[in-house]
Amino acid sequence: MENLFSLKGRVALITGGSRGIGAMIAEGYLRAGAKVYISARKAGPCLEAAKELSQYGTCIAIPGDVSSVEGCRELAAQFLKQESKLDILVNNAGAAWGAPFAEFPENGWDKVMDVNVKGPFFLTQALFGALKAGGSKEQPSKVINIGSVDGISVNMLETYSYAASKAGIIHLTKRMALELVRDNIVMTAIAPGAFASEMNKVARDHAELVSRAVPSGRVGTIEDMAGTAIFLASRAGDYVVGTTVVCDGGIASTRGGAIA
Repeated sequence: MENLFSLKGRVALITGGSRGIGAMIAEGYLRAGAKVYISARKAGPCLEAAKELSQYGTCIAIPGDVSSVEGCRELAAQFLKQESKLDILVNNAGAAWGAPFAEFPENGWDKVMDVNVKGPFFLTQALFGALKAGGSKEQPSKVINIGSVDGISVNMLETYSYAASKAGIIHLTKRMALELVRDNIVMTAIAPGAFASEMNKVARDHAELVSRAVPSGRVGTIEDMAGTAIFLASRAGDYVVGTTVVCDGGIASTRGGAIA
């Protein structure tokens, strides 16, 4: 039981790991004993973040763009140059777009869907062999998709493709999980609420205001996100298959057009 939440000796890859929720998970995994690779589209910030996170353990940057099949395959190839197996994949890279309904553009739709739905599917596909090599009945490998409460309940902001993409990844998690578990790969998802990040500038810059709409009375912290991600990645989460864990302080269960 003392090792229930340990990630010692395990190898993780986190997309969008240079900032926000991805960086929170990366720090948590490093502190729990994992060797962590982080990926981000911009090479400079990715390398800088890996250097900063290295104070907690071994953190290596692999810049890459997961918005295309080619980009997913290239990221997988770069990872496989350094590792023969993968224990934990966190599909965290995300994009958002907001515009009035009558003006919502096709590029805003496609960009979000490509990163938030297509990317997780094809990166997992590209790393299937490494995940299969890393998993066993006794210690399955893990894939954790990052959804959002916006895929569960309605946010009144006009982020149409974002909401659709997050609902999509939650359902895709269920379907993929049934296939992957046959090969000792356990897939789950996390639906975060209000966490301060570059994507959620409102929670970052107006935490006190946002907190009024959160039943728990505050925005999420690194401990909240890292704890949830460690649970799912560790032995503690081995029997949780295809499920989305909502980490939102109660927003999804209660909101009716709140700003969070």
